[in-house]
Amino acid sequence: MKKASSAMTITSRFLAPAALLLAVAAGSAVADQKDSAVFDLTLKGIHAGTLSISGAIEGRSYAVSGVLKSGGLVALVRKIRYDARAYGTVADGRFTPSRYEEDADTGKRQSQSVMDYKAGVPQVKVYNPPKSPRPGDVDAATQGGTIDPLTALYAALRDVPAAEACNQTLALFDGRRKSQVVLSDPRPVNGGTACAGEYRRLEGFSEREMADKSRFPFTMTYATTGDGRLRVTEISMDTIYGKGRLKRR
Repeated sequence: MKKASSAMTITSRFLAPAALLLAVAAGSAVADQKDSAVFDLTLKGIHAGTLSISGAIEGRSYAVSGVLKSGGLVALVRKIRYDARAYGTVADGRFTPSRYEEDADTGKRQSQSVMDYKAGVPQVKVYNPPKSPRPGDVDAATQGGTIDPLTALYAALRDVPAAEACNQTLALFDGRRKSQVVLSDPRPVNGGTACAGEYRRLEGFSEREMADKSRFPFTMTYATTGDGRLRVTEISMDTIYGKGRLKRR
């Protein structure tokens, strides 16, 4: 497995075409809502880890925590863990983070990242271990209106009304890189709904990363809940390691 140089690299390599893709379902906030989910991650049919997320909306505020950790054969090679927390506000169906915190352990290296937000503009407060500037780095001051990866995950993984799925374009900023998620083309499948989507790397990625792959097509599948809302049950995608899937337990 390729060496992960930071927490954001873990997210990009294992979840960029998976978990980050989920950002697309953000819609109108529902007051006093609580959600939790556990997804199994497989790569080329082999169990690679789990993604757990838990969050709540109370009035106009939200808070969420998430954990990504390696499992199966991947864990035998290297134990990887990614923990993140975020909170912010919800208004007119839009999630606006106030703070994002991340801790990661690649098995060889530990790292931390913290972003605060001022009027919707991310402020990178902590990025340890520090990295030297490189050509193509994205200035956080230019990223107003973007959301952090965990806020995006929660906005997507919570149950939503059918009208809010499959019609989104979102911009994400992880402290160094900008990416975009587009979801469209809803269609009925097995009593639920499926959407076609694409995750695209935009700015701040290395030439090697862009050459490896810059566009990741995916399919998101929802099932209908007892109250008529939609719940994400599976995400299948292309990754730099081949076909991947996140399946809800």
